[in-house]
Amino acid sequence: MPEAFPSFGTIETEQELTEEAFAILRQHLPPHKVARLLALWKIGSGDYVKERDSLFSGSTVDSLFEEAKSAQG
Repeated sequence: MPEAFPSFGTIETEQELTEEAFAILRQHLPPHKVARLLALWKIGSGDYVKERDSLFSGSTVDSLFEEAKSAQG
């Protein structure tokens, strides 16, 4: 697997990330809440392709990376 930024570990596939997140949810939430959350995620809303320009207006990869690092603590 390719190495990501050193402080972030490796880059997972979408499937690996989904499986890890699902395992965490199952550990910390009762089954009925996991099911409700998954149903909400599948529904989705909005159009990300249209919204991303306003969400990231004026941002660069570097600025987003720095923002993520500072949010991490």
